Amino acid sequence: MGGSAAATAGRRPVRVVLAGGRGHGHWHLDNLRRLSARGMVKLAGVCDVRPLDAAALTRLGRPEQGSDLGELIERTGARVAIVCTPIHTHTDLALTAAARGADVLLEKPPAPSLAEFRRLVAGLGGSGRACQIGFQSLGSHALTAVRSLVEDGAVGELRGIGAAGNWVREEHYFSRAAWSGRRTLGGADVVDGVLTNPLAHAVATALHLDGSSREQDVASVGTELFRAHDIESDDTSCVLIRTTRGTRIVVAATLCAATPAEPYVVVHGTRGRITLWYKQDRVLLQRAGHGPDERVFDRTDLLENLLAHRARGADLLVPPQSTGAFMKVVEAVRTAADPEGVPGSLWRAVPGERSHRRVVRDVDKLVDAAAERLATFGELGAPWVRPAAPRTAVHR
Repeated sequence: MGGSAAATAGRRPVRVVLAGGRGHGHWHLDNLRRLSARGMVKLAGVCDVRPLDAAALTRLGRPEQGSDLGELIERTGARVAIVCTPIHTHTDLALTAAARGADVLLEKPPAPSLAEFRRLVAGLGGSGRACQIGFQSLGSHALTAVRSLVEDGAVGELRGIGAAGNWVREEHYFSRAAWSGRRTLGGADVVDGVLTNPLAHAVATALHLDGSSREQDVASVGTELFRAHDIESDDTSCVLIRTTRGTRIVVAATLCAATPAEPYVVVHGTRGRITLWYKQDRVLLQRAGHGPDERVFDRTDLLENLLAHRARGADLLVPPQSTGAFMKVVEAVRTAADPEGVPGSLWRAVPGERSHRRVVRDVDKLVDAAAERLATFGELGAPWVRPAAPRTAVHR
């Protein structure tokens, strides 16, 4: 993985606190091990409702542990806080960390609603602390390459952008925590849907490639939200985004695929196309009169970028304002009618590694078709969609 931080010779490691050490927190622990070995950080504390065991903290020393983030930051003198906690706790914990003098790496989605996002941005602005939103795909150097190709006219005029995600999740995935698969919990918004959490990168990356990352860059969002599992939120969904630039963006995703596949974003032009498999940083350029051109790019780790921002003022790759367009999509999903159930005749239960999973009939090819044809499930005639136009929300 490409790094953006300078050598730290003669500089003390930055003290870091991690809030949320389980689940995706394991990825952050691995990254902290890597950066600790380079002398860049020291894990000073772990904030969790239950202390982590020694095995989870291998090669990370003996950090302080506690369940109060603000108190832990003060006790450890941490200067950076990583917030990897349930979605509905993001705003409060990020603002708590900033109020205690720590810069923040906040996991995606940054907030469960547009109102909470705006409160987050306003509070961070008043604190004077930096915040990076954890869309790791936006640290990929492939994005700059794709945008340069589009701006240079490599595929002609832009026709639209599609994105597809065919993933597999077993039933236990939706019971791993109290907030999993929920739209609300105890009266608080959660919005743990397929496009707002597990495949949120597909939405954010598509918007970024269009140059439409700010809140004001989105004109409208149409939603088609469905669920095959017995959950509140959606597991098979599609959104149609129209940006103020006039771009049509269609993102389709499911957690009920027959076969898991690498998610991708495809830029359609009048004379060709560019496909980005964003987890792999892999780009394929296809255009008339040329052979296919495939390249793999480096990426900058977002915690390293935050450290470089602290050390020498490097620009943040994913400041909160650059996720405003994504939050317009979250808000459209939040305010849409509850997801419709996929009829039982259109899905089947398949044994998995730990529990059963549900496979929606033909969903793999329909997700891909949405990205390829820039069409919604309804426009493609998906059998689980009632014949009606996608609901459209415009949020000011």
